[in-house]
Formats: sequence, C-alpha cells, structure tokens
Amino acid sequence: MRCDSFVVETDVEFPTDTGLLFEAVRKALGWVADLSDAQGLPGWRQHAYHLRKLKQAQRRIRTLRHSTAKDERKRQARQAAIEQAHRDYLEQAQTLLERVRETRAQWLQRRVIPLGLATLDDYVQHAERQIDQIRRRVLKGEVIPHAEKVFSIFEPHTEWISKGKAGVPVELGRRVCVVEDQYRFILHHYVMAKTTDDQVAVAVTTAAKTRFPAVQSISFDKGFHSSANQTQLPAIVDQVVLPRKGQLSAVLKAVEADPDFVRLRRCHSAVASAINALEAHGLDRCPDHGLDGFKRYVALAVVARNSQRLGAILQEQERRRHRGPYRKAA
Repeated sequence: MRCDSFVVETDVEFPTDTGLLFEAVRKALGWVADLSDAQGLPGWRQHAYHLRKLKQAQRRIRTLRHSTAKDERKRQARQAAIEQAHRDYLEQAQTLLERVRETRAQWLQRRVIPLGLATLDDYVQHAERQIDQIRRRVLKGEVIPHAEKVFSIFEPHTEWISKGKAGVPVELGRRVCVVEDQYRFILHHYVMAKTTDDQVAVAVTTAAKTRFPAVQSISFDKGFHSSANQTQLPAIVDQVVLPRKGQLSAVLKAVEADPDFVRLRRCHSAVASAINALEAHGLDRCPDHGLDGFKRYVALAVVARNSQRLGAILQEQERRRHRGPYRKAA
C-alpha cells in the first residue's frame, strides 16, 4: 500500500472578516424578510436598501489601506480612518441585527415559530461572532486565535490549510488521506478533521489492514513521521516504509538503506498518480454542501476512480486478446 494526503477544496470564496459579516447579515435579512411577509408582519419592505447601505460601508473599508508614509501623522490619520470605517460598518450591522431580534420577538409573542427560525438564528450567531472578532482585531489590536476563526458561514467545516506547496500558499477545504495498492486501486480513504498527516497514520493503516488482511507493506512520506508512528505501525503491517526527519544515526541509516525499504520508497511516488487522477476528474473542488455532502462526494469520487481503473484493465485485456491471433499468424 501507498498512503498520502491531499486537499479537496470546498466551494467557497477567499474569506475576510468583513465579508463574512456581510454574508451573515445578508442571509439573516433575507430570511427575516421572507418569513415576515409570510406572517404578515411589516417593517422589512426596504431590506434590500439596507443591504446596499451596508455593502457601501464594507466597500469603504476595502478601499482603505494602511499607510506606508514616513510621516507618523499620516500613518496615524490613515489608521484612524480605517478604525472609523470599521466602527460605521459594525454600527450598521448591529442596528440591522437588533431589528432582526425585535421581529423574532414579535413572532414568539404571536406564538408563531416559523420553519426557518433555526436557520435564522444560525446566521445571527455567525454575524455576532464576526462583529466581536472585527472589534477585537481592528479596534483593540488583538490577534484572533486560529481556532476561533470560521472561514465560511455556508461551509463551516472549511479549514485553512497551508501545505507549503510552491505557488499554492493556502488552500481552503479539507485534507483527504488515500491508500492505494500496487495495482493502482484506492483501498481506503479518510476525510481528516483539523488533524495533520502524522496524527492519522495509525488509524488509516489499521482500517486498511482490517479490510485487506493480505497487505504486507505500506509506505508514507516524511510528513507522516512521528516517534509514536514508528513504534506502532510495525505492529500492524509487516513492512513499514516511513522515512524519518532530521539527522539519522548509523543504525537508522542502515534501516533506510535496506533494499526492500529503498524499493518500496521509490514506488511510493506512484500514489501521486492516483491523487492527480482524482483531482483531474472532479475532486479538486467539492460543489456539495455540508460536511456530509463533502464526505459523500469524496466517497463517490473514489468509487468512480476505482471503476475507471477497472475499466482500463478490462480494456487492456480485451486488446491483448484481439492482438493474440495476429501475432501467432505473423
């Protein structure tokens, strides 16, 4: 087996905190306006106008850049303008959210619970979180911890992933780990959640070995290395090819110079072909919504890849069968 991971992007735009706030307020206003019309409640006839005003405030922020002037007064003046633009934006957003809460309270007074109330509350919570983070980041100068950030209000399972690839500094999506055999069939896949390669090596190997007990070897790249993996993986599979990081001792150099180790390590790069085939046939970006939709899309892509591989083998067998008589006649 050969194991490696890659990123399947979610169908999202590049996130900014002000952009996420606008999207949350936009969806909240759309829901409350539609539900108010259905319940016969007034007050949201001009919700499109309010959204345009909010969008103008956001665009004002996007046009402002931090000053690089040598004059300290100019830099302070620009910083003050940026902070004021954010205050105006947050004030408009908070005013609209307050009106949303008032309308929601009117629904409860009438003892009417619309079907979309939970969705509306979700968008309001997204907006409140973004308001808090913008205030802390811009007005208070705090650094927002990565764990608190959300990169899409529509696909909240999206992760900010930086794998250090040339020309691809950041990818927005989820890591997917795949295990391929020597015949180029994908034996197992795993959608990772806020984990790195070294944290899933044992679980993925155990699952693949359970499904295919005849497996005798598995190879990884250095990204899967950890001292725990080096200890636990040999108890699962007979031959483990997991290169270590850093300077190696004479004993470890001898281990990695073993002919079987070298042969399997050279074969490991072939897993990139499986990943490239998955990405070339639609798995570079997932158009489905939600984490369940994401996992379903990945699983179907793996089934499709294996079917394609099986079809290629059958076609090759058919070509050989037809070429047979001609070779004998010659």
